[in-house]
Amino acid sequence: MLLTISILVLAYMILGKDIKPLLEKAKSIDWRAGIDELWEKFRPWAVKVGRATARPLLQSYYVLKDENTSTTDRLLIYAAIAYTILPTDAIPRTVYKFLGILDDGLAVMYVYRKIKSKITAEIDAKVDSILDDWFGVDYEVIE
Repeated sequence: MLLTISILVLAYMILGKDIKPLLEKAKSIDWRAGIDELWEKFRPWAVKVGRATARPLLQSYYVLKDENTSTTDRLLIYAAIAYTILPTDAIPRTVYKFLGILDDGLAVMYVYRKIKSKITAEIDAKVDSILDDWFGVDYEVIE
């Protein structure tokens, strides 16, 4: 239910349609189960795609968990993360190769632009710590 409503909200917003009926359905959703499910799938996906690709989705994940995040933003973030890391796709990568990857990227970019201002220094610190744990410490070369 959460995944379906989230994907529909994302699609409706991209198409400029009214999302109010979907938001009413989303009020009764228990977010904890959905968030925990995403987290379980996150690291294996991140290890495959790398640090730079995982960073914006990990930042989005922590905005999703923030109690101050609106229901609309939560639905959008959940949809973008789930659409990207779960194997089910509207445009399957295995069949359409580049287009299958492009639709995931567009969903993430759309949502990331909407929530970028909500990424705090605390969230960035958490993300850096997790990425360092998963990929090793990333040092910048200062010249």
